[in-house]
Amino acid sequence: MTTNTISLSLLTLLLGSPLLAAAQSPFPTLDGKPPLVIAHRGASGYMPDHTLEGYAKAIALGADYIEPDLVMTKDGVLIVRHEPNLKDTTDVAAHPEFASRKRTMQVDGTSEEGWFASDFTLTEIKTLRAIQPRADRSAAFNGQFQIPAFEEVLALRAQKSAETGREIGIYPETKHPTYHQQLGLALEKPLVAALSKYHLNRRAAPVFIQSFEAASLKALRKMTPNKLVYLLDAKDVRPDGSIDANQPYDFVVSGDKRSYADMLTPAGLKEIRTFADGIGPWKPYLISWQAMIDPQTGKPADVNGDKVIDQRDMTLLAPNNVIRDAHKLGLLVHPYTFRNESKHLAANFMDKPAEEYRLFFAAGVDGVFSDYTDTALATRNLMQQGQ
Repeated sequence: MTTNTISLSLLTLLLGSPLLAAAQSPFPTLDGKPPLVIAHRGASGYMPDHTLEGYAKAIALGADYIEPDLVMTKDGVLIVRHEPNLKDTTDVAAHPEFASRKRTMQVDGTSEEGWFASDFTLTEIKTLRAIQPRADRSAAFNGQFQIPAFEEVLALRAQKSAETGREIGIYPETKHPTYHQQLGLALEKPLVAALSKYHLNRRAAPVFIQSFEAASLKALRKMTPNKLVYLLDAKDVRPDGSIDANQPYDFVVSGDKRSYADMLTPAGLKEIRTFADGIGPWKPYLISWQAMIDPQTGKPADVNGDKVIDQRDMTLLAPNNVIRDAHKLGLLVHPYTFRNESKHLAANFMDKPAEEYRLFFAAGVDGVFSDYTDTALATRNLMQQGQ
């Protein structure tokens, strides 16, 4: 292991270090306020992604914001799904009336087989039901919940804000915007129109709009005063902790050779500041991890002996300067995705998801995308209490 690896003792020191603590707040965020808890796809740790029932549960658990991913039907309605391909998140395969709709499409340059939202009307979408896409989570709710239109989520947000007496935020994402634009189903104008209908098309509204494509955010910047967040993806983390970065698809189409990693350099962040208010990086872009190497083979070691090499076999590296550099430019930092399952937690955390939140909260992130709103909020509350 390198000298940059965070040992358990160093992790403890970091969490209590005055270098990572604001003078008057336990959270060194951009504005000194507690970091936001963003319910990633709803209460996705407990229920199928992107359902009204899942959003309602996340709100009941205390989420500050709920996150709907947006794709478009062929009749021009924004619906809430993680991907245009419906095969993994709905029961479409069990509908014989739609068997002929199965086909192969190019999504951001990659061939995918399945059923695509752009081949269905909203009425047809409403005959489908959501299913749990992750094999390691409960399938107990499969087939119970409809696929919501974006406007239904906005209506739920308004209703629950009134019922709870607190303003619940909405954090929509334009999914694969270049893909949709190429289909003649551009997402941006319908998104802004829906926000306007619910009196949310204003700077002070509890809204962040996010995208993995700068072109989508630049288009939105001309249409809305809402706050915008640039998401940054990667292929993987290499054994040495370096990031195997990929390219934004709008960059691929335009011939821009830069990767997401290039956009997190000081120069890249300055460019982001011209079209966005914050960044949403995959969390190892902020605090990476590296494999523990087997000295005999020179390859990543299966440390816990479960015959699978995952994050439980990784150790953390020290935080880099991305949060600091972003904050210097006035950019918010909202990393993703925080999950409770052991296989998503580096060895340093010893199967305790709260310790991961503590590390990132202490490092100064302004919000987190979490599958488990309750765990994130419980940790935030304890830190506010000085525990």
